[in-house]
Amino acid sequence: MQRRIDWAKINKIVEETPEVKTFLIDVPEDFTWEEGAHTHFALKGFNEGEGPNRELIRHMSISTLPNEGAIGITTRIKELCSEFKSILKTIEIGTEVALFKTHSNMPLKEEGKNIYFLTAGVGIATVRPLALKYLQNDTNVPSIHSLNVDSSAQYVFTDVFTTNEEKNFTAQYVNSRDAFYAEVTRLVQADKDGIYYIVGSNDFLKENIALLREHGVETSQMMIDKRASFLEEFFGAEAANVEVK
Repeated sequence: MQRRIDWAKINKIVEETPEVKTFLIDVPEDFTWEEGAHTHFALKGFNEGEGPNRELIRHMSISTLPNEGAIGITTRIKELCSEFKSILKTIEIGTEVALFKTHSNMPLKEEGKNIYFLTAGVGIATVRPLALKYLQNDTNVPSIHSLNVDSSAQYVFTDVFTTNEEKNFTAQYVNSRDAFYAEVTRLVQADKDGIYYIVGSNDFLKENIALLREHGVETSQMMIDKRASFLEEFFGAEAANVEVK
């Protein structure tokens, strides 16, 4: 079966910080997604050879909800960067990009348990749609606490990730890993029954999984943005206990 590839135009580029941009893309007909979704985001020319040019393809989280009317892709672009990011530096509104293999490994779990977002840097983009869904309708989620670490201290999405006592939503930013892991320890000691969403580099995932396990959190309470075939790398034999959509 031929893979569906949607081509759509960038309709807006938002500079979140000097190094972070959000590309807002038109929603193709019949294109659907849910909170926590990722997609393969590709640039023109990626499929013009005998095989796909993987230098022009990236696995990206969708940082928007469908009711926002655009597909948001948020990424950090440093001065020294890959060919892919170099193109994004100067890409223009109206340019067509390709989207394919869209899937969600991290939907909002409405199970009557407190939720904790443990994110590094721009990884917070992955959980932005979950936060928005909760803030729009907090049914069967008692509270959410978001903890983000970014050494640049140039935090993104502070309009969404701001403490809202009425909604039992708490947002916290720190600028060092030491401060981050101290806070994770404090959170898990207070709530071993919560659901913990972890988003960041592979090392970041492994470090947090180990810390949570050390304090008695079960594998089934941890959510990471990985397909079933990759779960064993992070959870070992306990990967079988992870719910996969």
